[in-house]
Amino acid sequence: MALYEMRTYTLYVGKLAEAVKLYQEFGFPAFQKGGHDRHLVGYFLADTGMINQIVHIWKFADDAERRAHWAAVFANVDFMEGFAAKFRPLVSTQEVKLLVNAPWGPQP
Repeated sequence: MALYEMRTYTLYVGKLAEAVKLYQEFGFPAFQKGGHDRHLVGYFLADTGMINQIVHIWKFADDAERRAHWAAVFANVDFMEGFAAKFRPLVSTQEVKLLVNAPWGPQP
């Protein structure tokens, strides 16, 4: 059964544009360069409700694959020094949820 990880970053007010620019210039290119984007379902920006959020969803075969993925990401110097070090000061809170498919409905 697939495991989905939803990461929600709530940014300080006024920092969303800077965070988007960092993702475009450094974050996503580092994921692609390291081959870390293969599990990515997508990135999303909150438009209503709780705003100033960046959400990304990942799909893994199981928790072992998820843990190996993040270990490789955290070992990626381009990502950690080129992006994460600049992104972290913009973040107010981070929430990580692990989700599994419900036993009814579509089974992606």
